[in-house]
Amino acid sequence: MHRIERHNINFPLLLRVAGWLLIIETVFMLVPLGTCLYYGEADWLCFAITCGFTLLVGLCLTRLVRSSQNHMGKREGFLLTAMVWVVFSIFGMLPFIFCTTPISVTDAFFEAMSGFTTTGASVLDSISHMSHGILMWRALMQWIGGMGIILFTLAVLPMLNHSGGMQMFNAEVTGITHDKLRPRISQTAKSLWLIYIALTIMLMLLLWAGPMTGFESICHAFGAISTGGFSTAEDSIEAWHSVYVKVVITIFMFLGGVNFGLIFKAVSGQWQQVRCNDVFKVYVGTISVMLVLYIISIIGAGAVRDSDDLWINPLFAIVSTITSTGYSVGNFEAWGPFVLSLTFLMMFCGACAGSTSGGAKLDRVLFLVKNCRNEIYRCVYPNSIRSVKINGKVVNPDLVNKVIAFLCLYMILVCIGGTLLTAMGLPPVDSFFSAFSCLSNTGLGAGVTGYGGSYSLVPDAGKWLLALLMLIGRLELFTVLLLFVPSFWHR
Repeated sequence: MHRIERHNINFPLLLRVAGWLLIIETVFMLVPLGTCLYYGEADWLCFAITCGFTLLVGLCLTRLVRSSQNHMGKREGFLLTAMVWVVFSIFGMLPFIFCTTPISVTDAFFEAMSGFTTTGASVLDSISHMSHGILMWRALMQWIGGMGIILFTLAVLPMLNHSGGMQMFNAEVTGITHDKLRPRISQTAKSLWLIYIALTIMLMLLLWAGPMTGFESICHAFGAISTGGFSTAEDSIEAWHSVYVKVVITIFMFLGGVNFGLIFKAVSGQWQQVRCNDVFKVYVGTISVMLVLYIISIIGAGAVRDSDDLWINPLFAIVSTITSTGYSVGNFEAWGPFVLSLTFLMMFCGACAGSTSGGAKLDRVLFLVKNCRNEIYRCVYPNSIRSVKINGKVVNPDLVNKVIAFLCLYMILVCIGGTLLTAMGLPPVDSFFSAFSCLSNTGLGAGVTGYGGSYSLVPDAGKWLLALLMLIGRLELFTVLLLFVPSFWHR
């Protein structure tokens, strides 16, 4: 028998990088700490304690752990990418535990993971009693996770450019293929983050010019651009009863669902590539078709209360769903069962790859549709040779096979997650919708977790399961599932 040889994973290097990441998280935590001090809230102490503890652990890992080599291979890249989201959530949940309105460890981890993965599902039945610091931290978590923790690290720690940077970039950035915008991966990360920050500032200023306060505009700018969906109000965006707010947030949620590489090209003056991009055209077309279907369904259900229900609210709900933001302007379940079915479809499809949105991504759906069309054609003409083409370029058949495998795994995970939740006592519709919502990082709920409810009614075991689905969905399945394959740990 051949003895299985263990792969020598460079754990010391992983721990050192994790230490740097914790120091970065500490810097971000200073924002809610400053918010608490500004508003004179007692929760400043919980953030001070959390900052101190997180900084201490980070410094210990960077100073005390030594690595004999600084090279990070493919396995280390995948492992670090998956690990850092869990580590960020573990330390990010501490303010929810130590604050003046504490919640359980399970609920705190669920809330933190939901924030960092931009899912937007919440276990908080009410946020009116939460401090400004806690609300700021919820918003900031999803903003950090929107563009990606690793992507931010690649931008601020150029040393990773030669140490598994491309592996980590590919493991975290959503999509099928990942084009570098600049020669160095760290330069690409900086370019993407600059666009992200610029859009956030623009949205913040526009919301501040409307009925929102400065604090509210910052939190909702973080939530919309990251397509996260956490709000500072119980009724989400509906709380402001403002057409201006709905229109502005709809526009920026739409931009959050566009491939940021495409936005970079548009900013660089390469408009022709935007107009000719197949996925972008499908994105716009899907929203347009869904709007027509929503309007027909709303009229048929007799749910028209005013002119907003005819186009503003449906358009907002469609963009919020397809981009996996999850902001709401009312109870979409009241619009009829057909709308609920369309919601399922959009949660599955998602928006464009390379964006901050969740779901399987329209890129993969387009690959699948074109491949199915070719297979149907071959049934009539078996000797014909047809290829999948995107943006005028022939796609490698291996990539098509990978897309099909991804979509199959996606639906299998939804089935497994929904089935396990029913075993925990949740109704079938609620179970499968919740599993689907968390895997797609949408955060919408139906039934007990729907409008006016929260995920607090899910059993603790179910919350840990849903948190795992959030992580798997955010890192697009393979990055996390690889860790459960024995051969990953062997040479």
